[in-house]
Amino acid sequence: MKKLIIATLALGLSLTSFAQEKGKNTVEVKGNCEMCKKRIEKAAMGVKGVRSIDWSADKQAMNLFINTKKTSVLEVEKAIAKAGHDTANVKATKEAYDGLHSCCQYER
Repeated sequence: MKKLIIATLALGLSLTSFAQEKGKNTVEVKGNCEMCKKRIEKAAMGVKGVRSIDWSADKQAMNLFINTKKTSVLEVEKAIAKAGHDTANVKATKEAYDGLHSCCQYER
């Protein structure tokens, strides 16, 4: 009986881990500073289905957790591009990029 309980718990934990990793993505996003971080994360969190985001200036990338039934990485990238930041698949318009503070403008 004890082995059955341990096996059930182990299976449950492994399934939980798999489910959490399903919506995890790492995506390149251009930016420079803390103002960029706030803008990028705010734009991403404005998309329905985004669970969490963490953008790193050092890595020029975001770790993104989404509910894949509600949104896609591409939809998040489009929202970030509207805020003025280029992503791996979507470029910000010239107007959006030019609207960034001078310290936030990166080499395109």
